[in-house]
Amino acid sequence: MNGAASTVLGPLSQDTTTKRPILIVAALLLAAFVVGFDTRVFTVGLPDLRGAYGFGTDEGAWLATAANAPQIFIASAVAWLMTVYGVRRVMIPSSLVYAALSCAIPSIHNHDLLFAAHIGRALLLGVFVPATLMIIFRNLAPKYWIIGLGIYTLRIPLSQSLGFALVGYYGDVLGWQWLYWQDVLVAPLIALLLVLGAPREPIDKSLLANADWGGMLLLGASMTFIYIALDQGNRLDWLESGLIEALFLAGGLLFLVFLINESVVSRPWAHASVLGSRNVILGLAVVTVFTFASSAGSTLIPGIMQTVGGLRPFQISGVFILYAVMPVAIIVMLSGFALTYFDARVVLIVGLSASGVAALIGSQVTSDWYPDSFGLIVLLHTTGQVLTFYASFVFLVGNSDPKRSTAMSAYIQVARLGSAELAAGLMGTWIRRREQFHSNILGAHLANDNPLYGRSLAALSNALGHNGGGTAKAVGTLSAAVRSQSYVLAYSDCFIIAFWFSVAGLVLVALMNASPPSPLSPRPILKPTHQ
Repeated sequence: MNGAASTVLGPLSQDTTTKRPILIVAALLLAAFVVGFDTRVFTVGLPDLRGAYGFGTDEGAWLATAANAPQIFIASAVAWLMTVYGVRRVMIPSSLVYAALSCAIPSIHNHDLLFAAHIGRALLLGVFVPATLMIIFRNLAPKYWIIGLGIYTLRIPLSQSLGFALVGYYGDVLGWQWLYWQDVLVAPLIALLLVLGAPREPIDKSLLANADWGGMLLLGASMTFIYIALDQGNRLDWLESGLIEALFLAGGLLFLVFLINESVVSRPWAHASVLGSRNVILGLAVVTVFTFASSAGSTLIPGIMQTVGGLRPFQISGVFILYAVMPVAIIVMLSGFALTYFDARVVLIVGLSASGVAALIGSQVTSDWYPDSFGLIVLLHTTGQVLTFYASFVFLVGNSDPKRSTAMSAYIQVARLGSAELAAGLMGTWIRRREQFHSNILGAHLANDNPLYGRSLAALSNALGHNGGGTAKAVGTLSAAVRSQSYVLAYSDCFIIAFWFSVAGLVLVALMNASPPSPLSPRPILKPTHQ
């Protein structure tokens, strides 16, 4: 019976509860934040890195891909590696090597070596978040799971919001090198906490001897190809590029082969039967859909302030610190309390509704808005983000078999990284194309036979000078104003798109069934009385 179950279900995760949960919680807190901070800081600080390395737009874009895409290659397999080798053997060397690479990269001047170092750093970075989930379920008692998932959720809004402040401080005060050197201080501390707190686990030689290496390589390679296509798609105009077409085709074919492989091998690594539950599929769908809805805060708000307002990251960090960083710990604690006593579906509805309201308010944006004008949107977005992601993870765990967390983690990591990149790529494309549309519509009115245009041009020409350059300056000023307004309208359109993704999330929640009893099931508010 056990052999048959193993054939169908794949590796079974065994629990090894730690005697020092505080140290483990601290380690997973830091590990989760390293991923969030590094990903966000690198994205926001890319213009500074391009200047430091002397890269053009194309080289900078490929550097960003090299620094992020390898995460998804390794992330799906981390749970299996930890099941076989244990947390100490996986996380401690990864943390130390990651610190060493982060220390060395600012001193590398060779182009090929620089890209190779970023690829290696990204592979190690891909270990941290899935390892965090496995630490929660393998090394913490079930009564601490809700706390661990809260910390896992906390990294998302905190790292996104603090990223602007850190990039601004590094670029203007300490130097761009600290985009990497911050990890030289944090990563060894993760290793130390794990040395002191993580249990010693024997290597699972039986599982290692029957490793499904082919399945792991197929899924990792397929998702990496698709990730690169999504990352470069907007810049290369998607299917107008032969490279993007080839990447999508290769990724799709490899994923199909992966599914076939998992169906025929005797010891599958991540059998698709783990997704057989309707609630699990709907939970992953909510995570994917909400990633688009949450782009209102993570992409659109900073984007419009930087593109239209011309503000540096440090100049817009204040609104995120005040309305996101400062209240986020309280929001997480309140969310944890709500999930302790209420069905996760109720919390999902509240979170998606908060994000939808934030997007609706954002759709009214004008060029006169200044950073503090976005305060309410940032607060609502942060609340919705915490509630939705926290409740999604609780719901997914509550509807899956903890012993199959190795297989489940593979699909969670694909959904986590893939949906984030898909949302970023498509949102960037929508902004670009809507800006072009509005620019064409508004530009059609900039014609000599338009009396308003003529009067505006004459007034600007008189104000800008009579030495022959006034007219040219006036035309440039009007063109810049049209382009700025086109971006405002484009961002407004994208806020509306984010709103409809929140609505789609609510529809998915309405289709969910109640979760079966689990360690994360809500407790009754009033204890039943026995007569």
